Amino acid sequence: MQIKPRQHLLDMWQAVARHSFDGGEWSWGEWGGRSSVADAERLLCLLYPATEIAAFRLDAPDTTQPDVARALKNVGDASDIPVRLIEVLGEFMDRHRDEEGPAFAGGHYFAPADPRQRLTAEQRAVGVVDSYSMSVSLCLATLHFCQVFRGRTRRASTLARIDRLREDAGVRLTAAMVGLLRSFTVDVVDIASDQGQEFARLLGRGRLSDRQVLQRFQRRFTSLRAVITESLRLGLDADVRDRLRDESRLFECGWAWSVVKDAPRIELEPATAQAVGGQPQGLANPVPYLHFTVVALDGIIDLFSERTLVLGLLTAEQQKLSDALRLRWELTQQYWSAIARFDDDVWPLEDIPWRTTHQQLESEYFSLTLVSILVHDRMRRPTTDHDLPRIIGVVERLAERGRLTGGTSRATAAIGLHSPGVTMPLLGSEALGPAMTWTMNDFSTQLLKRTVQLCALSRDIPSVDRLHRLAEDILDHVWERRIKEGEGVGLWDDVPAAHPPSPVLQGPLSWSLTERVTECMVAAHNLYDQPPIPSLQLSQLARDMISEAAHLLGREQEEHPAPAPRSPQGEEIRSIEADIRRARQLVDAQPATASALAFRVLRRLDALARARGV
Repeated sequence: MQIKPRQHLLDMWQAVARHSFDGGEWSWGEWGGRSSVADAERLLCLLYPATEIAAFRLDAPDTTQPDVARALKNVGDASDIPVRLIEVLGEFMDRHRDEEGPAFAGGHYFAPADPRQRLTAEQRAVGVVDSYSMSVSLCLATLHFCQVFRGRTRRASTLARIDRLREDAGVRLTAAMVGLLRSFTVDVVDIASDQGQEFARLLGRGRLSDRQVLQRFQRRFTSLRAVITESLRLGLDADVRDRLRDESRLFECGWAWSVVKDAPRIELEPATAQAVGGQPQGLANPVPYLHFTVVALDGIIDLFSERTLVLGLLTAEQQKLSDALRLRWELTQQYWSAIARFDDDVWPLEDIPWRTTHQQLESEYFSLTLVSILVHDRMRRPTTDHDLPRIIGVVERLAERGRLTGGTSRATAAIGLHSPGVTMPLLGSEALGPAMTWTMNDFSTQLLKRTVQLCALSRDIPSVDRLHRLAEDILDHVWERRIKEGEGVGLWDDVPAAHPPSPVLQGPLSWSLTERVTECMVAAHNLYDQPPIPSLQLSQLARDMISEAAHLLGREQEEHPAPAPRSPQGEEIRSIEADIRRARQLVDAQPATASALAFRVLRRLDALARARGV
């Protein structure tokens, strides 16, 4: 299936508008109770493309593209759409606020570990890293949208709504950043412990002794350990830093599932602290989860995007929080990238599936989260493509093991990646009631997104072609899972359509999957928006062809009288001259196109010569 981000996004917007707007009025739906994660995901399906892709802008009604307006006709006309979005975003801010301040409840995304038990309302109201991260992306997009639309309207009531929304979004953004800082953790491990032995087996792979693993770990992470110990003070307990100084211990860093128990408070300006509300005591055990780490990385990167910096979306206080998060973003990527490639001969990542050290869970999904971190690492510091073939090999194997490529086999274990998904216990949640779990069923969309991003990062033509074909194969699977009838038609997720033996899950459509597909299409747009990779071999060929074409044109003009300006022959000569100029302009950036233009010129010049009997 060809990846057509513009058309795919328009189809999705039409489905979102049809499902969510009834006569121009937004309907939240109340299945399973409220979830700040699901509501943020639904809004990002609209707002993320609208603020990331110029052709999908909705904040300037006079420039709204006709096909965009048609896709959102259920919302209203081009002038109604931004007003409706401002209203809905304001509802979201009010809907997910309690007496303390902004709320980040996981809601119905939480589930009891024992299905016979019921979670308490207090448990469902616990904040979760997915909500913090989604809120960062949503609030930045909201601030961007408001900043532009405010200059396009003069209606007093609309201006008042925009100003209030900007204030609410700013407060929620600050609260989400504080939540992310207090959810970051470092788990220090004795190599002699059960977890330490699992860690040693993970890194050594039967090739290295515990002593060799520890020595390599010390050499590789000495500087990183020092930076964490001395520089990460916001939100990190002093006792953790003290234990980390002992180089005979291993450690992991990343994000827990929620605010870590007894995490230090983040000092804020008095006015900000009052608006943000109380900082909760924290519930999560200080254990990094790969899934929540990747979710956090995906949101944090928006804080220092070009859009955020150019538009000046952050206050001075938020910029300090952003700097602290960026340091954690960089250190976490460095750490897990090094762990994934700990042994140059055989990467631990290449031993699929990955096994977590603390809970000793094993799944292809965890291998994919490591690939996601490697992609983030390449975005942070673009390097050569020398290790790209190995990463592509891992991605291709994950696609096969997830039954996204490689035939129609329907292994039960593979289907479990998609339905019901990979379930993780949320350590520490049992303090409030029954132990809670979190399930991830976005394996296919995450793999598609990372494949497209790798394609955009690579400058090697064979690798790009290999990744592009893989992305199209994965999209076949993802698109097959669209809902064909009933509620949510045109959205996700109908797993049995792609995997007939899989169980039909109860519940509404999946805003999680739908939002992930939206991210994939924005990533695909960014891929197509960059120039193609020039071929050195074609560049020389194109130059040779242009040189010959220019020479033959000059000879044609020297040996024969100039044709009348408006004659067919005169028009043909001017067209040939224009093609040669265009080919010269493109020869460095698009040598294949330049070659095609030169080839067409040579054919036309040869036709002129043959007509004269030369």
